[in-house]
Amino acid sequence: MMSKTTLAALVASLVLLTATGCAVTRGQESMGAYIDDTGITTLVKARFYEDKDVAGSSIGVETLNGTVMLSGFAKSTLERNKAETIARAVRGVTSIKNEIAVRP
Repeated sequence: MMSKTTLAALVASLVLLTATGCAVTRGQESMGAYIDDTGITTLVKARFYEDKDVAGSSIGVETLNGTVMLSGFAKSTLERNKAETIARAVRGVTSIKNEIAVRP
């Protein structure tokens, strides 16, 4: 069985390999900005999977021009806030839009 860190690294590698071959389709964003945003998204998701208090599979992450949008469901306000704290700590993040709903 793979560890969470190994799984996160595998997912990050696949996303980065896929992203480099894609055309920019997200508005007027440059290829460099698109790759930076993809890297931010990958790092945030990987850190969610490494953290025991955050259910990485329940929280969606999208990044556009350094703004990270968090969506999905959390089991508690603590998990919602921790997900935001983790995302803020990733280099390159300029702001957070936390749309995570707390569902008991």
